[in-house]
Amino acid sequence: MRSAGEAYDEAAAVLGATRWHTFRRVTLPLALPGVVAGGVLAWARSLGEFGATVTFAGNYPGTTQTMPSRIYAVYLDDPAAARTLAMILLLASVGVLLLLRNRWLTPGAAA
Repeated sequence: MRSAGEAYDEAAAVLGATRWHTFRRVTLPLALPGVVAGGVLAWARSLGEFGATVTFAGNYPGTTQTMPSRIYAVYLDDPAAARTLAMILLLASVGVLLLLRNRWLTPGAAA
């Protein structure tokens, strides 16, 4: 979003557009190709990570089973339980991101 620059946003503001209208009609269309590309790359990486997990970590229940492979195994028998496990994993991931957000949002923080 930053790569589009502020010139178009400023031009829209001078012409009387609200912040929401500027975001929806100017900023988002300019950033959309990058957002779509990021989503596609994230999806491709998630498939690769899942394949690597199943291949190298194994899928022995109770021994080396990871949460994604457990969700996959449960999905074959009980899709509702798999959705519940997926939501637990999603909430845990969001929780970790929220707890650690200051590590990358604080200016000058070590990477």
